Amino acid sequence: MATANYLRSEDQFLCSICLDVFTDPVSTSCGHNFCKACITEHWDRNHQYLCPMCKKVFTTRPELQVNTLLSEMVGQFRASAQQEASSSSEQQAAEPGEVPCDVCTGTKLKALKSCLDCLVSYCETHLEPHLTASRLKRHQLIDPVENLEGRMCVKHDKPLELFCKTDQTCVCLLCPILDHKTHEFVPLREEYEEQKAELGKTEAELQQMIQKRRLKIQEIEQSVDLGKEDADREKAEGVEVFTSLKESVEKGLNEFINTIEEKQKTTEKQAEDFIKELEEEISDLKKRRTEVEHLSQSEDQIHLLQSVQSLKAAPATRDWTEVSVCPPSYEGTVVKALAQLEETLSEEIKKLLDEALNKEMKMMFEAELKRVQQFAVDVTLDPDTAHADLVLSSDGKKVNDSDFKKFVMDNPKRFSDCPCALGKQSFSSGKFYFEVQVKGKTKWTIGVVRESINRREEIPLSPRNGCWTIWLRNFNEYKGLDNPLVDLSPRSRPQKVGVFVDYEKGLVSFHDVDTAALIYSFTGSCFNEKLYPFLNPCLNDRGKNITPLKICPVNQTE
Repeated sequence: MATANYLRSEDQFLCSICLDVFTDPVSTSCGHNFCKACITEHWDRNHQYLCPMCKKVFTTRPELQVNTLLSEMVGQFRASAQQEASSSSEQQAAEPGEVPCDVCTGTKLKALKSCLDCLVSYCETHLEPHLTASRLKRHQLIDPVENLEGRMCVKHDKPLELFCKTDQTCVCLLCPILDHKTHEFVPLREEYEEQKAELGKTEAELQQMIQKRRLKIQEIEQSVDLGKEDADREKAEGVEVFTSLKESVEKGLNEFINTIEEKQKTTEKQAEDFIKELEEEISDLKKRRTEVEHLSQSEDQIHLLQSVQSLKAAPATRDWTEVSVCPPSYEGTVVKALAQLEETLSEEIKKLLDEALNKEMKMMFEAELKRVQQFAVDVTLDPDTAHADLVLSSDGKKVNDSDFKKFVMDNPKRFSDCPCALGKQSFSSGKFYFEVQVKGKTKWTIGVVRESINRREEIPLSPRNGCWTIWLRNFNEYKGLDNPLVDLSPRSRPQKVGVFVDYEKGLVSFHDVDTAALIYSFTGSCFNEKLYPFLNPCLNDRGKNITPLKICPVNQTE
């Protein structure tokens, strides 16, 4: 029973010096066991004779006694281990396409590893010495491969151990002496690691190229969708116009629709061609990425080095950076068709032209508002600048008049006469945009002012005095506070006003956010100081103007 228990544990048969199964086990007088060669070499290299296990020091070199019982048990353990390995491999005969063991006689078992030092492939049973013997443990094992002779130099019949960077080929140790005397050489492992790293970069670049093409497909598809929406909208309008003219303009209607559809078909055909070409490139790149990924994971140095050059070459793909599909312009299509009927249908054409102009203006205003909203900034009011009559919300987003003057610390930044406040944020370059809700108010003044504005006296608000503002008075009296004042006539009463500044261009513009209409613009100004957002909620007017001005988050128009 004791022997059986020992056979179940390999740890009982390991030498504490070489950490391998005992070979010729001997015992010291202190009762510890070692391989004979291990303990002998240990004492040869040290001045003291001490036990590696218990550190007991011997005055003279002890005589080593062979441990007969342990030797027999180690022999039994080795036999049992080989028998277990053999039985576990009985059913693993090499199948067609699998690498067979080079050592097996009779039925060739499936190789588990190939040794690059021995140039032999081993099944699990015959691999055991490489896993237990100290000398063989230093051999390089890889996943089984065929044609190990390809790891030998065909000229000198020596293992391929170096890489010639000059000729980009694997060579043996004799090649630098006999055939490549002036060439540059590095160890195979060094070149393998370098090329493997390069393959990783190549794989990443291929993935990036694939992603760029996928994004380009999305861009093209979006362009097609936008073009289709424009085409559908234009067709609907054209159908409505020409249908109203009945049979007299039926021919013109057909020509109108055909023109638009032809443009759209041309655009879609172009897009389809681009997408097809992109998908073909993606397919090729995916295949190439798979090959690179498989090669980069290979432990076969020779195969990697012999194959890497073809995969590192730049793939034959188009540069898609400047490629795009622009939706066709339908501007003037309806106008041109109606002009052909001008002699008989002049009144109808004029009506349609006016409608088209209004629509064009609306689209232009919406596009401009969407553009400036991209420069939105987060503005909060500075309580140190607020007039003593004003009440600011805790988040600095709302301000209104309180009808009474509060006690506040004197501050050179504070306005003394004008009931207004400035934003904390200042701007001395670039573009910025913010929105103020004015709904429910009968009076207000909004805009931007320069840092040096007079804060102690009430001055005329004008660019000459460093103010670029508009106001509402008497419920419906809008003015641009320019030199001179400019009467404004917005088509509808603004509920939310957007303020946009282009510092370098000297532009300050005001927009009705709900309708996207331009209210007023100051142009040609020369800014040379910091600019601050300016809000004046005006007096409460006995409760008629109690609603606060509110700085709102910008939600870009669709």
